[in-house]
Amino acid sequence: MPINRKPTAASRLKQDYMRLKRDPVPYISAEPLPSNILEWHFVVKGPEDTPYLGGYYHGKLLFPRDFPFRPPAIYILTPNGRFKPNTRLCLSISDFHPDSWNPAWSVATILTGLLSFMLESTPTLGSIDSTSYEKERFARNSLAFNLRNEIFKELFPEVCAEIEEVIRERGDAPEETQAAPVHHQPLCVNQGTQGGTWGSLGTNVIVILVLAIFALIVNYILKSMGQD
Repeated sequence: MPINRKPTAASRLKQDYMRLKRDPVPYISAEPLPSNILEWHFVVKGPEDTPYLGGYYHGKLLFPRDFPFRPPAIYILTPNGRFKPNTRLCLSISDFHPDSWNPAWSVATILTGLLSFMLESTPTLGSIDSTSYEKERFARNSLAFNLRNEIFKELFPEVCAEIEEVIRERGDAPEETQAAPVHHQPLCVNQGTQGGTWGSLGTNVIVILVLAIFALIVNYILKSMGQD
């Protein structure tokens, strides 16, 4: 009698990879490490009509040896304003919740679920709060950030070429890609406080000068009256 063996993680992931090549997930590219099929890297391209537009977000999936019977760990490596960088994320499709995992789910299912959750504002372990403006800043800075990652450059050469073209068209100076925006809200508050301090100091100086001039005038009048 033939023996029914469970599919190994490697064989299942190879099947998922072939499916992804035939039917890619919108806005997402994914590649396993050539040296380790249990570690996949992916890049999410920010969808239209979201504050992530123009951003490229590098992440990784770490699959257990008994995948697909247990879920992977999920990380986003690029600063994005939604998740803490390089932090294990608590999602229903991640290893934080093996009880809710379905072995029928594929790598495409995981990546689709991750993108859907990224576009929400539901909090979870590993998520952060940020404004749309901050997310847009992260999206802009993400291009140069990813180009400093050797694994990213090795696995996604076509995406890197696309990013380099965008940077050339924008004419970014290297330091501009990492600079904090001038109108970032905390900076505005600090600048306003500093301006208020200088304004108060100027007002005090003027008051002192007026009082000194007034005292000189009074003193002059009193001396004139004494001489009379």
